[in-house]
Amino acid sequence: MAVILVSSCLLGIPCRYKGDGQRCENVLRLAEHHTLIPICPEQMGGLPTPRDPAEIREGRVVSCAGRDVTEQYRRGAEAALFLAKLDRADFAILKANSPSCGKGLIYDGTFTGNKVPGNGVAAALLLENGIPVYTEDELPIPGIE
Repeated sequence: MAVILVSSCLLGIPCRYKGDGQRCENVLRLAEHHTLIPICPEQMGGLPTPRDPAEIREGRVVSCAGRDVTEQYRRGAEAALFLAKLDRADFAILKANSPSCGKGLIYDGTFTGNKVPGNGVAAALLLENGIPVYTEDELPIPGIE
């Protein structure tokens, strides 16, 4: 049995920037045999729901209204890392493309839907601390049922 940090929105919790969830049945099925720890680094960093969409631009997280929310994203990433360590998470499954949770590809900061190689703030911090990160697009994970 694995302990898995999971983006709350993937469990259907309405915490995304526009106030919805993005329920992922493949993630929910993991709860049958594993412990899921829900997180929303953006909310944990103090941002409201709903909130303006944000993207990473030149190393900063900026909302579509031009507000720099980098500090809130960093605080949320630190909180996610704290929970991962506290609960001894084996890995994380985070929301693809997100400026907080995305792994491998994130939006490019122009709010045009273009993606570039990169990681969201929380995903990057977890990876830097040795916690493997996957997105819902990478399921199923070999060896995890």
